[in-house]
Amino acid sequence: MIRQIRKIGDLVLRKKAVKVEKISKETQKLVDDMIDTMHHAHGLGLAAPQIGVSQRVAVVEMSEHDEHGQEKSTLYTLINPEIVRKSEEIWEHAEGCLSIPGWRGDVERPLTITVKALDRLGARVRFEATGMLARAIQHELDHLDGVLYIDKLVAPDRVWQVNENEDKETA
Repeated sequence: MIRQIRKIGDLVLRKKAVKVEKISKETQKLVDDMIDTMHHAHGLGLAAPQIGVSQRVAVVEMSEHDEHGQEKSTLYTLINPEIVRKSEEIWEHAEGCLSIPGWRGDVERPLTITVKALDRLGARVRFEATGMLARAIQHELDHLDGVLYIDKLVAPDRVWQVNENEDKETA
């Protein structure tokens, strides 16, 4: 089910989300709805607070091309995620957000991170992410702490408007 994406100004976006104590049928439904909503909005990721649910759940989907040029996407479902390591190497890049439509801004983030979380079945996962995947995960995990990318702009003047219909790289 596609849910309404909460926009900047909604208090749920500034609240620290609560830990998921038990992965239930409701958690599975939440994850399914988040994936449907993210796809419908053409996003790279979505955190539960963005659809009004203050739980520590995020989804990120990243596409890449294999050795034959075929596009392959990987979906990451992260429940109670934590970043356990960050590289010292920092990468500045433009970010957008489904909760702040029509805007982009430059943000510095570690290039590589190590993440631990539970997957949608409750299995523990731990992996290293780099580049756009690392950026998208950090962006979504910020949402779980009530932080928006505009809080981390390189400079206040490093934000600009974009055409929402052409903007297909938002988290």
